[in-house]
Amino acid sequence: MKEYKPFKSGKVREVYEVEDSIIMVATDRISAFDHILKNRITKKGAILTQMSKFWFDFTQDILPNHLISVDNADMPEYFRQEQFVGNSMKCRKLRMIPMECIVRGYITGSGWESYQKDGTICGINLPAGLKESEKLPEPIFTPSTKAELGDHDENVSLEQGAEVLEKEFPGHGREYAEKVRDYTLAIYKKCADYALKRGIIIADTKFEFGLDEDGNIVLGDEVLTPDSSRFWPLEGYAAGKPQPSYDKQFVRDWLKAHPDSDYMLPQDVIDKTIEKYREAFLLLTGKEFH
Repeated sequence: MKEYKPFKSGKVREVYEVEDSIIMVATDRISAFDHILKNRITKKGAILTQMSKFWFDFTQDILPNHLISVDNADMPEYFRQEQFVGNSMKCRKLRMIPMECIVRGYITGSGWESYQKDGTICGINLPAGLKESEKLPEPIFTPSTKAELGDHDENVSLEQGAEVLEKEFPGHGREYAEKVRDYTLAIYKKCADYALKRGIIIADTKFEFGLDEDGNIVLGDEVLTPDSSRFWPLEGYAAGKPQPSYDKQFVRDWLKAHPDSDYMLPQDVIDKTIEKYREAFLLLTGKEFH
């Protein structure tokens, strides 16, 4: 059996090259505040992978995506080992667009902190008098530039983002920046409307895009998982305070409250975290995760 080594290792994922495609493996690692925690969240990677597949299928009428298969039988024998089953995606190779495409539908987190200071989020002026966790009049696109492991991503304006893309894609920087903005907002609106009917508020999320071999923009990476999004339960939602969360905000909040934890979670926090991931999966897909 041929062995494979990842050519890219991120905070929570490993990426392998396999002939004319790639295999993206979502591990059970979890990160917060740009640190990889010392614990593993059992089955987290598989839930994220299956959730991404659900959203890729749901959004392909807006934009094609890079997913080929999540069936390990479609992958080389090496990826049929137990540690890869359920948490691996076979994907088309893309030339990635170096921009984190962040969309915010509600005011929370760093956006709320910024708004309290000067009434803006990432330089975008917002109406006065908004409350914490309140729904924004319209979702806003607040991109950031990609950072290497350990560095913070940098928020940029659309114009700054276009300049970054122009260096990577001469003659297409502005075009690509505007297209990924429009795709980001369209995908978010469709998915947020759907999730709301299922009892989940998608407060914000991020997407990544790339170019296929024909130069078309394609949705890549992961989509609308608890790792890339803020999911809140609709039940009990009220603006003016922080919201309980289905995503790793639960982990972030615990770490903030325990600054001496050395990024080690107690078992009850691990158990509650995976329970929230499972609950979100059930609400969104209508299926129990097995």
